[in-house]
Amino acid sequence: MRPSPIARDVKTSELADDLHARGVPVGIRSIDRLAAAHDASHYLLTPQAVATPHNAVEVASAVAAAAAHGVSVTFRSGGTSLSGQAGTDGLLIDTRQHFRQIEVIDRGERVRTGPGATVRAVNMRLLRHGRKLGPDPASEIACTVGGVVANNSSGMACGVEQNTYRTLDSAVLVLPSGTVVDTSLPDADERLRLSEPRIHEGLNRLRKRIREDSTSVSRLLALHSIKNTMGYGLNSFLDHDRPVDILEHLVVGSEGTLAFVAEATFRTVPLKTHLATALLLFPDLAAATSSLTHLVAAGFATIELMDATSLRVAQRDPGATDDLASLRVVDHAALLVEFQEASASELELKVAQSAEIFAALPLAFPGTLSTDAERRAQLWHIRKGLYTLVAGARPSGTTALLEDIAVPVDNLYATCIDLIALFEKHGYSESVIFGHAKDGNIHFMLNERFDDPDSLARYKDFTDEMVEVVLGHEGTLKAEHGTGRIMAPFVSRQYGAELYAVMREVKALIDPHNVLNPGVLLTDDPEGHVHNLKTAPTVEVEVDRCVECGYCEPACPSKDITLTPRERIVIRREMERAREIGDFDLLAELEHDYVYDGVETCAVDGMCQTACPVLINTGDLVRRLRGEAQGRTAQAGWKAAAKSWDAVTLAGGVALTVTSKLPAVLPALATDLGRAVLGADTVPHYSGELPAGGSRRRKLDDPDPAAVYFASCTTTMFGPADGGDGVSESFTRLCERAGVPLVTPEDLPSLCCGTPWKSKGLTEGYAVMKDRVAASLLKASRGGRLPVVSDASSCTEGLEVLLEAAGEHGIRVIDAVAFVAESVLPGLEPGVRLSSIVLHPTCSSTRLGINGALTIVASAVAEEVAVPDDWGCCAFAGDRGMLHPELTASATASESAGVDAAHASAHGSLNRTCELGMTRATGQPYRHILELLDEVVPR
Repeated sequence: MRPSPIARDVKTSELADDLHARGVPVGIRSIDRLAAAHDASHYLLTPQAVATPHNAVEVASAVAAAAAHGVSVTFRSGGTSLSGQAGTDGLLIDTRQHFRQIEVIDRGERVRTGPGATVRAVNMRLLRHGRKLGPDPASEIACTVGGVVANNSSGMACGVEQNTYRTLDSAVLVLPSGTVVDTSLPDADERLRLSEPRIHEGLNRLRKRIREDSTSVSRLLALHSIKNTMGYGLNSFLDHDRPVDILEHLVVGSEGTLAFVAEATFRTVPLKTHLATALLLFPDLAAATSSLTHLVAAGFATIELMDATSLRVAQRDPGATDDLASLRVVDHAALLVEFQEASASELELKVAQSAEIFAALPLAFPGTLSTDAERRAQLWHIRKGLYTLVAGARPSGTTALLEDIAVPVDNLYATCIDLIALFEKHGYSESVIFGHAKDGNIHFMLNERFDDPDSLARYKDFTDEMVEVVLGHEGTLKAEHGTGRIMAPFVSRQYGAELYAVMREVKALIDPHNVLNPGVLLTDDPEGHVHNLKTAPTVEVEVDRCVECGYCEPACPSKDITLTPRERIVIRREMERAREIGDFDLLAELEHDYVYDGVETCAVDGMCQTACPVLINTGDLVRRLRGEAQGRTAQAGWKAAAKSWDAVTLAGGVALTVTSKLPAVLPALATDLGRAVLGADTVPHYSGELPAGGSRRRKLDDPDPAAVYFASCTTTMFGPADGGDGVSESFTRLCERAGVPLVTPEDLPSLCCGTPWKSKGLTEGYAVMKDRVAASLLKASRGGRLPVVSDASSCTEGLEVLLEAAGEHGIRVIDAVAFVAESVLPGLEPGVRLSSIVLHPTCSSTRLGINGALTIVASAVAEEVAVPDDWGCCAFAGDRGMLHPELTASATASESAGVDAAHASAHGSLNRTCELGMTRATGQPYRHILELLDEVVPR
């Protein structure tokens, strides 16, 4: 048997002990290390340990500990990097969890953030000020500020004028020596001279060396006139005089090889909200690229190129526009163009001028700009959906590579032609070319196997020839994604011997012991780009198409306590890899730890799917794994419960009512004892904020109903919050006042949406409930003529899934909040509103797309409606919050901090168990929004 690829040695244990002694949290379990080994790139290195420091002092301490033990250090936050910057076989320092602070300053003109904050989270804070970050990477949903600085991120619209390098205002840096440098201080340069005289003097010396070499100056000016993230940003020596400013800007794009960015402050840019978009179709690539000069001069903010292969791939998307779907693509190419203006009048002028511009272009079909939000979204879906279509359809076992280059715009056409020829030569079928044509920056995708020697040789040959093509067209080998490991062997070829030697001196000057991220950005290994390549063993069909991009992670409620969706998937791959190589000790260890980390603490909320570019819902896998783990007794017991659900829910409600009359400590002790004996995933934990039980769902029977009311069984199990009658009573009263008659299924008390069975993998009980509910709702809805209304968002989603599984596609299910906003609110007399309300949207309301309806109803309740910036799934997940309260505590920590600062008149949501979770987290009484509406509307 081969030895384990992640064997823990004495050095690992000693390092971990040292970190523990320094107060730095660290994980050395196989599951921790293997989960952290994977990022969005096609490289795989397994760290010896994973540290999660709380602050810059602990980061410095962790770096010192690693250096003392001869171990290298790599920083990781979002893990969306594509070029291999965020992997290591040394110490991995995870900065995602404890460095998410965001402070808007100068009325949004600037923003100060931690490296773990995502670009989207920062922009959400800036939105109310009409500002945004300059860098606009496509991965903004998951990429973090630390990665943005480390890679000098740009994006679709910012070009080289508003990228990270140009908009960074100041930073707090932790050097490998442990010195902390705050570049915002007036005397920052003098402090650097006193604390790090060798670095200060060395930067002065290198500045003089570069500036006195005319060849170096002209070379740097040319390379940085286009997008360029290859090597160190030596343009810092031309743009700045003080060593501290040079140091700050050298760190931009340095990929964690020079310093840790503990804090970054940016100058923001205006958010332009008046938009018009068009997809311009050209007969061929030459016609498209020849039009760029005119389109750039017209002031388009974005100009996105798609080649003929891209268009053919896009045609397979069900969301493709009719004109694209009907196009017979031969040599066609397209440019997706968009105006972004500050006012309606400015946009109107630009749109009017575009007619003349478009008329002069060699278009295959007339081009028309659209300001319609739905049409614009459809056009952008064509461009952004390319990655999904190519990566999601790749053969199992292959790895998707998304690469980028930049060339002068005049050379773009020739470069694309040469790349297409390389695709054909090396057999990379359906490799698409797309990207930011305005900047001469294009991306291309490959699918490759790295477990096959012939395929690996093909990839190596392709890369060598691609480098020649790009350099031959005066381009840069990395425009946005960073040098990483993939292009480190080619840095000297792009810059030449002299500038490469300067880069070597920069590294030796600031990190003399080569502690930070060795092998990244600079390397002595000419084949470093083909070492440590990731393979992708085939795993369960629900998740096999995962590209490990990490987009799902910020939305995951378990991200700060156990595993994220990406990590749940990669551990399945590591299990399969261990099985293939016969490492059954590792397999057993992973399987043991996966029960809690991977299965029990997954909320199966589906939020990962809302962010996933290939639409994976990791909850589907977890539900199946739970089902496989259920014994015959559990299946039979829950099947019996499905047949007697009325009695079960009443019994549950009675139990809570009896328990609520006892001192809270007694039932808590009793449930804790049961958990100790039967397991935490079997017996719920009782906590004092749980209410008494509710009442049996009552039946309605109007002869001429407008809708079928499906009251949730949670109203029977859990009584209403203090001071209310519960959502069921409030909803029926609101409908009565608006003249909207209702009917309920005849057997309503015995029905359930099926979620308790489905989430636990209890297939037999789910089948019983599915058949019963489908038959009952088909009858109650008059064969689908009436909509079915549910008063809990998770039940609304559960009913949709249940009816689809039952084949009843003709029955419309609508959440009560959406139904009220649509059909009831117009018939109600306005009441005296509360001053303010804080809302907790739910994972299911987000997936259902009804958060807008929630806001509409909330606006009828209160004058001011707020949703915390750090809103996320509460992870109560039916009973998951009672089985694993630590999961809900972790998931709600950030949001509850925002709620504490809100001082609202009321707190609302639209799902009873989520209300319980948020009440527990904040100490504030959360109630269903329809209860609150019922109280303010005149009776």
